[in-house]
This record gives sequence, C-alpha cells and structure tokens, in this order.
Amino acid sequence: MTNTPAIPTSVLTLASEAQRVTVLTGAGMSAESGVPTFRDAQTGLWARYDATALATPEAWERDPALVWSWYMWRHHLVRQTEPNAGHKALGGWETTASVTVVTQNIDDLHERGGSSRVHHLHGSLFAFRCSRCSRPYTQPVDDTPPHDTPRKPPACDECAGPVRPGVVWFGEMLPNSPWEASVRAVQDCDLLLVVGTSSLVYPAAGLPRIAQDRGIPIVEVNTEETPLSTQCTACLRIPAASALPRLADMHVT
Repeated sequence: MTNTPAIPTSVLTLASEAQRVTVLTGAGMSAESGVPTFRDAQTGLWARYDATALATPEAWERDPALVWSWYMWRHHLVRQTEPNAGHKALGGWETTASVTVVTQNIDDLHERGGSSRVHHLHGSLFAFRCSRCSRPYTQPVDDTPPHDTPRKPPACDECAGPVRPGVVWFGEMLPNSPWEASVRAVQDCDLLLVVGTSSLVYPAAGLPRIAQDRGIPIVEVNTEETPLSTQCTACLRIPAASALPRLADMHVT
C-alpha cells in the first residue's frame, strides 16, 4: 500500500487558523468522482465530434438538437456520480469557518457535497434558460438514454424559444454576478486553496494573482505541477479527496 504524503505542519497551521477560506476548483476535483473532463467526455458515441465545436453559440444555432443531446448525455453522466471525500470535506468545513467555493466545473458535486456558497464561473449543467429571452427554465429535463439520437430541446414557458444549457460556451462572456462574487471571495479570504485546476484557463486563472497581491497564502492541491505552482505558499501533490479532509479536520472550534 502506498502511503499518502504528509501535509507540512505549516500548511496544517494555515488551515487551522483560517476563518475565511476560498477554494478555487477545476476539473481535477470532479475527475476524482469519475466525472470525465471536458475533452475526456468525447468517448463512445460522441468520439466523432470535436468538443470545442459542440460548445459554441454557432453549434447551437446550427443544430440545437445535437448540442442538447450532448449536454443531456453529460447531465446523465454527472447524475450517476457522487461527491468525493474532498467535496464533502469542504461542505463540512462550513461548520467551523466561512468557506466559499469558486468553481470552473459545471457539475453540482459541490452542492451535493454540502457546500452552500458556490460560485459557478462557467455556468452549470443543472441550470437552464431560454436561448431567446433568457428566462430561467426550471422544469425537469429528460436525460435518459439513449443519447445517440438528437432530441429537440424543450420550449420556454414564456416565449416558446428553445431552452439551452446554462453553461458558458466558447466565445461567451462569463456571467457577471458569479465573477464579481468570486473576486470578492478571493479578496476577502485569509486562505486560498487552488484545487485540481490547470491554472491555464482565464480569467479564472487570474484569481490567485488577486490573493498574491494582497499577501494572502495560496495552497495548491494538485497531483501535477501547474503554471501557478511557483507562486504558491505551498503545493500539495496529493489528490483532493485525500488532502481536503485533512485540512478541514484541522479547523476545530
């Protein structure tokens, strides 16, 4: 059995003393629950499609049924997964500190893990809106198999326009409210954890710079080195599902 690397005492101390923790998460966090990353999702019946070509406004305009079917497949995949120990640790940490999650992930695993303050920078697979009038769509959606036949998206209750996934596609701006809330969460924290993100996708990758400029400790939790690594207070080459419970457990009342 491989022993899990120890977490330095200095990092455990940061976790135990932090009163306001902000956690920036990326695809690696969800991958530990078995959620395929964006490009890894192009397997099986969807292998013949380019993921970046499906996740665009142009693809939606060209073939909304095809795009809707792809997202219903991903919606179905996420519903079959469960929050891992890292998600649950962040949810439990709220009992002893103010913990805010800023995520690039479009799944709902943080919420299901118990986190109540989650800002989705790239939208959510579980939030839908009309592509014509932008009215939120709250009716149940059908994500049941089979997914290899394009299915028509539901119609908006208000204007009958086609309902689209509430995610940010390539070429679209980030939603203002989650972005502004995320900036405030980083500005106001006394510990920033950056978990499972490549630190390559902007503007999310620029958030740690805000913490750095303010002298806020940054701890990276990632099994691989990233462009952010050299700027961090500490780097834990430990999976999130292992590292986060140990950090959360350090904070006791």
